[in-house]
Amino acid sequence: MRRLALNPSRGKNYYNSEQVFMWSSVTVWHEWHYTCRRKAMRLLLVEDEKKVSSFVAQGLAEERFAVDVAVDGQSGLDLATTYHYDLVILDLMLPKLDGSEVLRRIRTQNAQVPVLILTARDTVADKVGNFEAGADDYLTKPFAFAELLVRVKALLRRGPVSRSSVVRVGDLELDRLSQQVRRSGKRIDLTSKEYSLLEYLISNAGRVLSRTMIVEHVWDQSFNGVTNIVDVYVRHLRVKVDDPFEQKLIRTVRGVGYTLIQGTQQ
Repeated sequence: MRRLALNPSRGKNYYNSEQVFMWSSVTVWHEWHYTCRRKAMRLLLVEDEKKVSSFVAQGLAEERFAVDVAVDGQSGLDLATTYHYDLVILDLMLPKLDGSEVLRRIRTQNAQVPVLILTARDTVADKVGNFEAGADDYLTKPFAFAELLVRVKALLRRGPVSRSSVVRVGDLELDRLSQQVRRSGKRIDLTSKEYSLLEYLISNAGRVLSRTMIVEHVWDQSFNGVTNIVDVYVRHLRVKVDDPFEQKLIRTVRGVGYTLIQGTQQ
């Protein structure tokens, strides 16, 4: 196991005021900067290819993460089930223990830690199988470090996720297995994007989500200057989820984004 961490002395003036305002979303930057200052984010990288693990670990360290590196599946599993990590980056083709089996065993003991799959396997069957086993995101080799970093930050902003099949907030119910949504017992039919948006909101009930965060999670890419697509889909969602009912669950936070009021979340 190797651990890499950036020299803390570099962090004191790492961002200056001019750099801050160059960010496309000041709100997201402040949330991310606050999170990093509040605690050191600890990541586990399980990767047997030395060149890949070296450049990924070094790049993450330069972004002020603490990174533990495991070079085979068994040692990766031992670390993941022994220590607390904020995120696991997991290759699939590993010696000693296959990455898919590592993922399954991690999920039996820790249902909340985000897991990003990093692999050359790009078939639909592989992706579906690993998502069903508990993966949170999937990045296919070869990849650009910039894309990996965006995905890592998006997963860390999202935080731990409840993996219960059915999530309830008040009288609103979402079943992740059947992808059915009901409110007060009445079924609500949603498009795939409307469902993804609602799942993200309900998984983060009580938390304010910026438009940029929603775009990165639901659309999985950056829409520079057109994050109003979020507003359009929120309006569609409100027509189906809120308008027919007395209590409104989806709230606008002016100048920031949206939140689903927590109520009696289960």
